[in-house]
Amino acid sequence: MRSAVGCEVPPLVLEANEWAPRLARGFVAERFVEWGIEDDHVARLVVCELVTNAFRHGEGPIVVRVFRDEGDGAVVVEVWDAGEGRPVVQPEDADATSGRGLVLLTELVREWGVRPLNEGGKATWAKLH
Repeated sequence: MRSAVGCEVPPLVLEANEWAPRLARGFVAERFVEWGIEDDHVARLVVCELVTNAFRHGEGPIVVRVFRDEGDGAVVVEVWDAGEGRPVVQPEDADATSGRGLVLLTELVREWGVRPLNEGGKATWAKLH
């Protein structure tokens, strides 16, 4: 995945708390307005899932980046945290009260993944359709 050169939007830095997903959704919605993209529903759902995972399972502050891929113009949502654990798609469990977010994410995005950060932690990203 190539990042967008010259289209960099300053990242949003969030405290890891219950307000982080809401603030991240607003940040994504603002970027879509700036870019003239009307339908931001999937992007808001994706950033909410990634930020919620960072809040619940990661460590430290959460950094949200949103940019356009320089190769194809697709929107990429990226969430960083200092935790070493990696997100894993859980097996289907009809009795579970959580753990379905990444399953849903895989159905909604073109591709997604995780990469380590040089300073420690990880960046979980999703490229939208």
